[in-house]
Amino acid sequence: MIIGIPKEIKIDENRVSLPPAAVGQLVLHGHTVLVEANAGAGSAFADAEYVKAGAQILESAADVWNKSEMVVKVKEPQPNEYPGMREGLILFTYLHLAAAKDLTHAMIDSGVTAIAYETVTDPQGKLPLLEPMSEVAGRMAVQVAAHYLEKKQGGRGMLLGGVTGTKPAHVVILGGGTVGTNAAKIAVGMGANVTLLDINHDRLTYLDDTMNGRFTTLYSNGVNIAEVITTADAVIGAVLITGAKAPHLIRRDQLRDMPDGSVIVDVAVDQGGCVETTRATTHSAPTYVIDGVVHYGVANMPGAVPRTSSLALSNATLRYVLQIADRGMKDAMIRDPGLANGLNIHAGQVTHPAVASTFELPYTELRAMF
Repeated sequence: MIIGIPKEIKIDENRVSLPPAAVGQLVLHGHTVLVEANAGAGSAFADAEYVKAGAQILESAADVWNKSEMVVKVKEPQPNEYPGMREGLILFTYLHLAAAKDLTHAMIDSGVTAIAYETVTDPQGKLPLLEPMSEVAGRMAVQVAAHYLEKKQGGRGMLLGGVTGTKPAHVVILGGGTVGTNAAKIAVGMGANVTLLDINHDRLTYLDDTMNGRFTTLYSNGVNIAEVITTADAVIGAVLITGAKAPHLIRRDQLRDMPDGSVIVDVAVDQGGCVETTRATTHSAPTYVIDGVVHYGVANMPGAVPRTSSLALSNATLRYVLQIADRGMKDAMIRDPGLANGLNIHAGQVTHPAVASTFELPYTELRAMF
């Protein structure tokens, strides 16, 4: 198979979908890999490293898209990449279509086959391709919150862990999945007072047991959320519903109950955010203030640490890329139902129920596709 790796063009996105070592594995399997010039530069991977691994370097993104049978990316296609989508092309990347109506319709119209990292599952029902970036984002979220709690950044002027004789910051984490768990680990490690909320009682029990009571767990409901945010110096939004928009757990009118200069880091921004006032921002302009609360809504947080993130992502994605390339998409999905769960759009049809429901579009079951 001919596999293409274009340079990411989303604002401030420096990751690359596959580093040279992963390209080398594809070449060993007999595949051709086309890499756009400087695609890996933002992650400190030089073109020469890709050539050494067996890739061909192409000067233009259009050539990579047009000559490839499968394009492997990090982020969803941007509008000027839409012309590269076509019938018969496999696109494997993060899509988050539930928060991207225009992209969804562009994909339907193009006939492209779109496989979303974030809806691929493993035999336990977990999300193996979302997990590494969720781990990065969860750990980064606390660093970000600590930074924006500084007075010069618009925050309350608090040190996250406090010092002797002072109270540490109160960090509230909405969601106990990979993002929330990693955020809790870092926040506790920095000395913060942490409260984590989730609707899954078994998950809360697990976190209580494994963290030996180092933070408070609460069942996530409207009453508990409304209460804890009144003393929250920082809120980490870490809620995920696979393939669907995140629910708004904090309303606009509740911001006035939060302390002035408190910080919200909404990691769920890719799925629309779990705070009503969340909107996507960039690394260049990461924050805005509403009702005295600093909002951080960068939609590609791991892009700030691109080398670590690119390596972690490819560690998870490569085996799926190899399955598709070695066996063809149809056989790969028949053999691995978890990979099949990643198929969001195929030949003009929506093949993921959550995406279809979000936009009130017809849903086509996968078995009807093949």
